[in-house]
Amino acid sequence: MVRKRRIIFQGSQSVLKIHDVIIGTARNFAERGLASPRLDAECLLAHVLKTDRLHLYRHPEAYLTDEAASIFQTLAARRLRGEPVAYLLGRKEFWSLVFEVNEQVLIPRPDTECLVEECLKVCSAMPSAGFRILDLGTGSGAVGIVLARELPHAHVVATDISPCAVAVARRNAERNGVEQRMTFLAGHLFTPLSGKFDIIVSNPPYLSTQEFQMLPAGVRGYEPASALLAGPEGTAFHEEIIAGCAEHLKAGGCLFLEIGSGQRERVEALLAAAGFFEEIRSRRDYAGLDRAVMARKRK
Repeated sequence: MVRKRRIIFQGSQSVLKIHDVIIGTARNFAERGLASPRLDAECLLAHVLKTDRLHLYRHPEAYLTDEAASIFQTLAARRLRGEPVAYLLGRKEFWSLVFEVNEQVLIPRPDTECLVEECLKVCSAMPSAGFRILDLGTGSGAVGIVLARELPHAHVVATDISPCAVAVARRNAERNGVEQRMTFLAGHLFTPLSGKFDIIVSNPPYLSTQEFQMLPAGVRGYEPASALLAGPEGTAFHEEIIAGCAEHLKAGGCLFLEIGSGQRERVEALLAAAGFFEEIRSRRDYAGLDRAVMARKRK
C-alpha cells in the first residue's frame, strides 16, 4: 500500500503496482520540495526494473517483486535525502550520449551544450591536419568526448586534477567509441601538458564562496566542491586558463570558456588585458543567460 510520506512494502510479496509506486513516490518527493517529483520517481523505477519509462506507462498494473521493491525503496529514500538522480542511476545524458557519473565528477548540464556548439562552429572551419583540442578540467569527459565524436579528424587531450575523474572520463570515452583519439592526463590544468593546441575549451569551476553556500542541498552536499568553487570572485580558474594560453594555445587558435551568472564582463576584461586575444565575444544559453565567452589568439 502507499501511505503518506513513505513507501511501505508488506508480506512475502510486494503489494504495490507500478502505478501506485509512481504516484506515492512522486507525492513524497513533491512534499520534500524536489523539482521534478514524477519524473524522478519514473526514472528510478525504470532503472530498478531495467526498462524504460514507456514500459511503466504500458504496464501500470504490474506488481513489483520483493527484490525490486526493496531496491527501489532504498533509492527513493536516498533521493528524499537530496541525492541527485544522476548519481542514483550512475549515468547522465549529454548531447544525446550517455555518460557514467558518480560523486567524483560534476553532473553534465544541458547548458554546457552551448559551449560545445560554439566550439564546433569554429572547429568545422579550421584545417584538419594535426588538429589538437585541449579540454581542461574534463570531469566526466562530456565536453571533450562530444568534440571527439563530432570531429573525427581531431585528437583531444583531456586533463583533470582528480585521478578518479580521469578514470571516469576514460571509461566514458570507451563507452562512446573515441578512446583511440583521446589522451587523458591527471594534473592541475596545464601542469601535465606540453606543446600547443588549436583549441582550448573548459567548463571550469566558476562559483564564488558565497554562491556555493546558496546552492541547493542536492548540489552542495553531493557534487564535488572542487569542481564548483573558484575563489572570491568565481573566476580564479578563468584567470589561470587565460594566462596559460600564452604558452599552450597556437597563434590563431581559439579559447572557449563557460562562465557563471554576472561573469561575462569580468572574463572579457581578463581576455582583453592578456594582450594577445582578439575577436572576443560571448554566447547566451537557451534561457537567455550569458553562458560562454570565446576569443582568438592573435597571429
